[in-house]
Amino acid sequence: MLMIRLQRVGRANDPSFRVVLTEKRNATKSGKFLEVLGSYNSRGGKAVLNKERVTKWLKDGVQLSDTARNILINHKLIKGDKVKFIGKNKTKEVVAEVKAQETKAPEAATAQV
Repeated sequence: MLMIRLQRVGRANDPSFRVVLTEKRNATKSGKFLEVLGSYNSRGGKAVLNKERVTKWLKDGVQLSDTARNILINHKLIKGDKVKFIGKNKTKEVVAEVKAQETKAPEAATAQV
């Protein structure tokens, strides 16, 4: 399954990314991509995209990563709401907070009865 996502190419402490078309199962750093569709500089928020190729692949049913989707929405290539996503590092913290809230809610309900 094909996917449009970002591949980091910047120097240390100076991130910049390629917008690439790749197989979903390939690692982003593997260098195995089918086509470079543009670039994205996260510091300035500037993206240079090949709009014709991106729209062609979207019509063919290619999936988007969350970040790539948000970039395309910013540049008005697709319509929709931005996707809020949680990075890998924060997942455990968020899950712990949700579990803590779930345990507090039943205790508060029984205390009020």
